[in-house]
Amino acid sequence: MAVVVVGGHTRNVGKTSVVAGIIAALPEFEWTAAKITQFGHGVCSISAEPCDCALNEHEHSWSLDEEFDRTGKSDTSRFLVAGAKRVLWVRTKQGMLAEAMPALRQELAGARNVILESNTVLRFLRPDLYLSVLDFAVPDFKDSAREFLDRADAVLLHTAAPGTVPRWDGVSLKLIEAKPVFPITPPEYVTADVAAFVRERLVAAAARQVCLEPLERVFVVADVAIRS
Repeated sequence: MAVVVVGGHTRNVGKTSVVAGIIAALPEFEWTAAKITQFGHGVCSISAEPCDCALNEHEHSWSLDEEFDRTGKSDTSRFLVAGAKRVLWVRTKQGMLAEAMPALRQELAGARNVILESNTVLRFLRPDLYLSVLDFAVPDFKDSAREFLDRADAVLLHTAAPGTVPRWDGVSLKLIEAKPVFPITPPEYVTADVAAFVRERLVAAAARQVCLEPLERVFVVADVAIRS
């Protein structure tokens, strides 16, 4: 199983469009997709609506649901429309993703390949590929995106007018200067070059896994022999 994570420096920079674009461009990977949403104070993780659960002992800290709607009206529905075999929506309160991870891991255990929309999930797993979506014209830069920017395998950068500079305070572009950068121009978020890059990386990851499996069996046999 290969794992791809798509993050971005803030909301509304195209993370969902990138995930849907990869699913549509690479259907042979038979994706299971998941979107992770973290809500602030006063929003229920079960209903995704304001409620009083944060004020009592029965706080709804997280929820995980499977998406079946194919109208394309929600982000997770768009993943299904793009061709995902299965789609999950994980909702947690800010800082409580750790509580949802055991259930998410269990749901993903049987997947062939997984694509996740999130930055924070990188605290709990090391994906085969992490893509970061950036837009110089949008000033907000989340702490979670800043924390993991140096781990990005590639950057998908919104095209901008010549001379446009990032409107970000305290973010060093040296973290990404040696990484592949793919220009994107909405509504096309996943170009042929992006799709080829993702495919190449995942094929290489699968080949490494095949090479390691015989070694793992050797080490297991050796360990058993030593212990016996």
